[in-house]
Amino acid sequence: MATATDTSKTKVKTTKTISPKSEIVPGISKEIIAELSDEINNMLSFAVYNGIIINTEVNALIQNSSVDNLINAHNLLSKNIAPATPKSIQYTKKLYQKGESKSLFSKLPIVRNLILLALFFLATFIATSLSGDVDNDSLDKGVLDNEGISLLLNLAFLCAVSGLGVSFYLLKSVSTSAKNSTLVPEDTIYYIAMIILGVIAGLISSEIISFYRTDPTDINLFNKSILALIGGFSSDAIFSILQSIIDRIKAIFIPSSQTS
Repeated sequence: MATATDTSKTKVKTTKTISPKSEIVPGISKEIIAELSDEINNMLSFAVYNGIIINTEVNALIQNSSVDNLINAHNLLSKNIAPATPKSIQYTKKLYQKGESKSLFSKLPIVRNLILLALFFLATFIATSLSGDVDNDSLDKGVLDNEGISLLLNLAFLCAVSGLGVSFYLLKSVSTSAKNSTLVPEDTIYYIAMIILGVIAGLISSEIISFYRTDPTDINLFNKSILALIGGFSSDAIFSILQSIIDRIKAIFIPSSQTS
């Protein structure tokens, strides 16, 4: 007689371990408070080093070390060190700390890059000026009547003059920012955009605007060079003028009730 053996099946229970959720504490985190304290110390160091008058109420606020007092101390110091900001002070401090073993020319990469770019525009200006294809007659033709290598050299000449104008403006601006410790990381993108806008504005003012003069024979090397230089130096003004013209044209065709 055959015997049947019963096989018992064991069920394995898997238990899930649920990690306890981190408790969310309302209010300002400790990291923000530590960052607030660091910025206060940086602003105090900057003010003492540069001989800036500090409000004496800051000392009592810092000694208390409550969040409200730290915020009030931060607000007072921000007014004292203006136009510098905690962000610009921290950025300038990092630049000088990284450049302790470097030369003065390499401590501020923005200034170094602008100087190299200005030298490039200057070399391009000299090189194109030496060419026989760049003269009064070729510049008088403009972009529509000129062609070939002559047109390329003339455009390179005008771009170089525009670049010198925008480099002159930016070098003055960045030197003032470095002196006042108002440099921030976003300035790098801003200066790159300003250089491109300056070259474009120089070409617009020297080539496109000059088409509408009554006597084309009056357009010479001096006039177009000045227009390109002014266009590069005041590229933001050229942009504002064009933007205002576009806004007025839109106001004619689009009622104010639709734009609002």
